[in-house]
Amino acid sequence: MRQNVPGSLWKLGSLNHIAIAVPDLEKARSFYQDVLGARVSKTVLLPEHGVYTVFVDLGNTKLELLHPLGKNSPVAGFLERNKAGGMHHICVEVNDIKAAMEDLKKKKIRILSEEPKIGAHGKPVIFLHPKDCGGVLVELEEA
Repeated sequence: MRQNVPGSLWKLGSLNHIAIAVPDLEKARSFYQDVLGARVSKTVLLPEHGVYTVFVDLGNTKLELLHPLGKNSPVAGFLERNKAGGMHHICVEVNDIKAAMEDLKKKKIRILSEEPKIGAHGKPVIFLHPKDCGGVLVELEEA
């Protein structure tokens, strides 16, 4: 169910995925595919975000397995602090990412980039600062 954000022109949509940073992408892929029997995508390289991604289809949502592409990847830093991996971010859909950005800036929510980037699904995405979101890195993706 989509909800209007009070006083805004954009709508919050469904949970798109939960991202998990993993130190060993093939081991994680094998766990979800071979042990749990989930449908797992091919590995996608996202140089703009500094990661390799694999999506695990759970029917009602997805898991995104993240592995760093080089030492400068934000996920590399996350894995340095969390050697076994762990939840990296959640992704929620919005109907209008530009309107969401405008509104969130007015509400003093920090956005980690000046403009949306193209995410793993080929759609515009932004990330919100975890300190403004209850300690959770939040990705918004235009649906």
